[in-house]
Amino acid sequence: MQYTTEPSEKSTVKITMTFDKAEWDAANMKAYQKTRGRYTVNGFRRGKAPKHVIELNYGKGVFYEDALNELYGEHYFDTIEKEKDNFTVVGQPELSVGDISDEGAVLIATVPVKPEVKLGAYTGIKIRKAEYTVKDEDVEADLRRLQERNSRLVAVEGRSAENGDTATIDFSGSVNGEKFEGGTSENYPLVLGSGSFIPGFEEQVVGMNVGEEKDVQVKFPEDYQAEELKGKDAVFAVKLNKLEKKELPEVNDEFIKDAAGAESVDAYKKEVRERLEKQAKQRSDAETEDNIVRAITAGAEVEIPDAMIESQMDAMVQSAEYRLSAQYGGMKLADYLRYMGSNLADFREGYRAHATEQVKSQLVIDKIVRQEKIAATEEEVDAKLEEFAKAAGKSLEEYKKESATQREYIENEIVVDKLFAFLRENNDLSADAEDAAAKPAAKKPAAKKTAAKKAAAAADEGAAEQPAEAPAAKKPRAKKAAPKTDAE
Repeated sequence: MQYTTEPSEKSTVKITMTFDKAEWDAANMKAYQKTRGRYTVNGFRRGKAPKHVIELNYGKGVFYEDALNELYGEHYFDTIEKEKDNFTVVGQPELSVGDISDEGAVLIATVPVKPEVKLGAYTGIKIRKAEYTVKDEDVEADLRRLQERNSRLVAVEGRSAENGDTATIDFSGSVNGEKFEGGTSENYPLVLGSGSFIPGFEEQVVGMNVGEEKDVQVKFPEDYQAEELKGKDAVFAVKLNKLEKKELPEVNDEFIKDAAGAESVDAYKKEVRERLEKQAKQRSDAETEDNIVRAITAGAEVEIPDAMIESQMDAMVQSAEYRLSAQYGGMKLADYLRYMGSNLADFREGYRAHATEQVKSQLVIDKIVRQEKIAATEEEVDAKLEEFAKAAGKSLEEYKKESATQREYIENEIVVDKLFAFLRENNDLSADAEDAAAKPAAKKPAAKKTAAKKAAAAADEGAAEQPAEAPAAKKPRAKKAAPKTDAE
């Protein structure tokens, strides 16, 4: 077999494989031997008819497709292996037949390959540096949350219901004098002012006294989830059975010891500040790294083959499906999409822009890693492994034997850390920079590895088509009792 390769459009390579008469005849004979049992010929038992007889009855090209498959299986993957220094395949080939005759055959495989990246500026750029600081109010807010977690409900005496109270009520709703499904409940604990019931309901419970009964008149919102109740006037017969208020514990050293295990209020505040400052740094670093990646990616040019984007989209859908199942007790993605009035095709398509951006980022970072020759040394990897070995109470050699895959992971982590150290050092990071490519990320605590570092990690492993972190699926809204709003 002889072959040639030539670049084709949109980051693909056309591999033309030419088979001479001997190879073509041998492939047809293999196809005959494997498939002759499919054909029935009068005068012969199934599978016993000679090759030329089957061809006379079914046509000369009866074995061509299977013969081409034989040749593809025998030679395509060997060809890809021989060319691995010239290109990296990132998807399945599109096959076509160039020529078929008694003298041989030509099979063409057009295969998507990892594209070449034309880097823009990746040093000397002014990039917005994210900065988050911890204020005294943040520490006090944490202390209030500790109080809230340790609060208790106590009976209200000598006054009527106020916002913030927990009112235990019976209610029965009706529209035009007829009760409706989900509109009745007994001993329902309602936090007044929480906005958990439809507008106007809680406001009318405020001012009631324990034992009092009252008709609450409301109007269901036009966008209410129950079609038959949208925009309808309703009357709820309400009885207030019990009224309680939240009582917060006094903040003193005894409370702090019991609730948080700290020695004193001051010690606890110090711990909180240290924790919040660590989170703020993680958040600042994560957002800054994402801004760096967006900025250097925006200036690069790359022609991404569709196969890489499609693969990334598939991985994102799988990740979303896994997360949905883990978060919501095994819920299936198909069920969730049905509930939300969507479908898998639209859901998957929603990832296209993010997948394209993610693949491009991975390719750009991979190029920088190779161009700057960023690598992890043996000594650096061994030092990290030794840290893990000590933590596990083992010798380095024991740990190496038991954790063979750890080395590659650690190597990658070191490369990623070096990459971002290089990019931080060689760019102008400023809190007042306004780079359009570096839009601020959503304000949330940093994950163990940032999105930017995930992109870098995947790129360094030569796996630009590997999954990125998919956006979290929205939590389905549970079906509520009728008086609740669907805005909860």
